[in-house]
This record gives sequence, C-alpha cells and structure tokens, in this order.
Amino acid sequence: MPIVNTDTAVQHPVLDPRLLGRPVHLLPQFAVRLQDDLEGLMQGSGRRYWAGWRLDAVEFGRAPQLDNLRWMAATGVLGTISVAFDRGLLLTLLERRYGGRGAGATQQDPAGQRVTATEDRLSVVLTQQMIDLLYGRIAVSTAMEVAPQPVPANAVAASTMPGPSHWAVRIQVRDANDVTGQFWIAPDQNLMATILGTLRPEQPRPRAARGPSEPLATKLQVKLDGRLVSKEITLGALFDLKVGDVIPVSMGRADVLLDEARLFTAAVAESKGKLCLTSFEDAE
Repeated sequence: MPIVNTDTAVQHPVLDPRLLGRPVHLLPQFAVRLQDDLEGLMQGSGRRYWAGWRLDAVEFGRAPQLDNLRWMAATGVLGTISVAFDRGLLLTLLERRYGGRGAGATQQDPAGQRVTATEDRLSVVLTQQMIDLLYGRIAVSTAMEVAPQPVPANAVAASTMPGPSHWAVRIQVRDANDVTGQFWIAPDQNLMATILGTLRPEQPRPRAARGPSEPLATKLQVKLDGRLVSKEITLGALFDLKVGDVIPVSMGRADVLLDEARLFTAAVAESKGKLCLTSFEDAE
C-alpha cells in the first residue's frame, strides 16, 4: 500500500455542513462582477488614491483572523459591512498620495509606527469607497429600484474583527514596481445571505410529459357540418305555409361541409335511432 506524503498531497476542501443547499460554488460569479466595479473605481472616481495599481485577485473566503488588522465598519439600509486594509498597503497609499506617484512603499515596520490622524482619514475614505461599491453591486444584483445612499464619513467607525465563520472578499492589488497589498470586505450574515440569494440558478420549468410524436393530420381537429336535405320553393309558397303543412322532399346523398365549403357527399343511414353519414365520396 503506497504511503501518502501529506506535505505534497493535494488538499481537498473540507465540506462545511452549514453551507449545504447554499450556492457558494457560484460566488466566483459575484466576485467577477465586483472586480469589474473595482476596476471602474480605481480608474475613475478613486484614481487619485489607486492610480498605478491594478487588481491581482478578487475572491471570497473566510474573514482573516489577524490581530494586526484594523477593522472599520458602517451600517446602511442593506446591512453592515466591515473593511480592513493591510497596514503596509495603507501607508504606501498615504505616502504616494502626499509624496507623489513616484514614492515607493514604506520600508519601515508598520507595527512600529503610530496611527496618525491623516492615516485614519484615509482609512475612512477608502472604507467608504468599498462599502458603497459593495452596496452598489448588491443593489444591481437584486434589481433594486432605488440605489442605496452613499455612506457618510461619520457612519464609519472602528469595529471588532468578524468571526471565523464570516465571509470576506479578499482583494489583492499590485503596482508597476511589483509592490503588492491586500484588503478585505466582509458583509454581515444578512448581507451574505442576500448575495447568495442573487446567485441561485434558475430552476428549469417543468415540462409536460410527451407521448410518441404523432403526425399533424392525426392531431388537428376540424368541425364538419352535414346538410341532409335542401328544397327550393317560391317566396309565395313559403308565405302560404301553415302549421301542419307537409313539404315533400326526397332523401338523397348529404353534403358534408367544412366552413361552408362542400368537401364530400355521404349516404344517410340509421343506426340505433340516430342518423349517420357513411360512404363518403369527394364532392368534385
């Protein structure tokens, strides 16, 4: 029996029973849409902060349980979203914002630097951007008629770390100098349920069971009228008719009509007290 080296063996994901029945396998679809939104932000309204950066990865995972992350959060009409930035990324953005685009990444240990008011303001601004971005994506995915209002700066505050069972979107960015950084956007449980709700695949419509295919001629129904007898009389004779009078007629072959069009002639027969048509012949 071969011995499996656990260091090199492929590690398969462990099934979480809490996720059964939830379309977590479709979360990459939402991540792709969110990535498009992020790229639009970084090249548009957020360009003064993100100029020179590009996205490396946008993916769902569990909220990181790292003590060195400072979490900021805000609560809106859709729920609560928490955001955390790598301190090194935040300081690099700060240096480039005020030191010019050519400023490099900070070479100092972020843990040894105190948090300044300027860094705090930048953290609040970027947190606002990410919360509004996720709100907007959820609003589009749920087809909300009115987009959520932007989160005001005074609504963003320091927050506790999301628990290990919380989902978070991990975003990794890279600049032209190959400097990397990452941050996380963590929706609360209700928001995450809303996101998963937008990803449910469409249920196929039930189809009626079909029998063997039949030719159209055997399924198409038409209405036939039988004209048993006709008699021509003058208008004066018609007005002279009284109750009890008898009109002599001779019974011949009946005409079979389809929408007043004469198709066949048929013999009239009696069967069990009912008149029947038989011996059909083409009218022409």
